[in-house]
Amino acid sequence: MNVVDIQCTAVELPDAWSSLLLGQVGHTGVKVLRMDGRPMEPESHDTAEALLVVDGALQLVAGGIEVEVRAGELYVVEAGVEHAVRPGSQGTLVIIEHFAYAA
Repeated sequence: MNVVDIQCTAVELPDAWSSLLLGQVGHTGVKVLRMDGRPMEPESHDTAEALLVVDGALQLVAGGIEVEVRAGELYVVEAGVEHAVRPGSQGTLVIIEHFAYAA
């Protein structure tokens, strides 16, 4: 695999909030997506996921608590915690998550 320009890759994605798998180490995937200000429905996962904001800011509600994650910051959503993206989230987001199976 070559070096990946995360911001350029996110900008070139055809749809906001549609993630692209950049790579995988074992059962852990690294994905990138572009946030465009729209909210996203609540969700939860069987495993924890790390949310790294490369640029912009992520407005999140996790476990009923409002959280702002700014550029250069990382937030870990624990397994089973319901979380939703709030309006106004914009920029580039990297998601690091464990897959229950090899992708």
